[in-house]
Amino acid sequence: MFQGASALTLDAKGRMSVPSRYREALQGQAEGRVTLTKSPDGCLLLFPRPEWEVFRKRVSELPMEAAWWQRIFLGNAMDMELDTAGRVLVSPELRAAASLEKSVMLLGMGNRFELWDADTYAAKEAAAMAQGMPESLKNFTF
Repeated sequence: MFQGASALTLDAKGRMSVPSRYREALQGQAEGRVTLTKSPDGCLLLFPRPEWEVFRKRVSELPMEAAWWQRIFLGNAMDMELDTAGRVLVSPELRAAASLEKSVMLLGMGNRFELWDADTYAAKEAAAMAQGMPESLKNFTF
């Protein structure tokens, strides 16, 4: 179970150091193997490989009317492994798709991560906070 936000920096080659608190879990759960793909929200999704396989199966079983979503998720997926320094390479294509340059936010979202451009994430979070709670959360207690 992944949770929490990490402000990170991509190096000149597009590599991101996975925070140490996640590395052990990714090594144990997925032998350091992960999959990155596009998200409709403007970020990238990073899955440990076993979780990706579950997601991939669900997406591949979608009806024909969802063919473009299959292309977005599956056609843009890139498999990779953490290197010996605990880094993952974000391809130029995926960096461009999510407007990732240097400063990024890695969010633990349960069984996966979201990887955001730091400024984009801050703006979207501020907009969500300004809108207030959606109706579906009005009865949710903290």
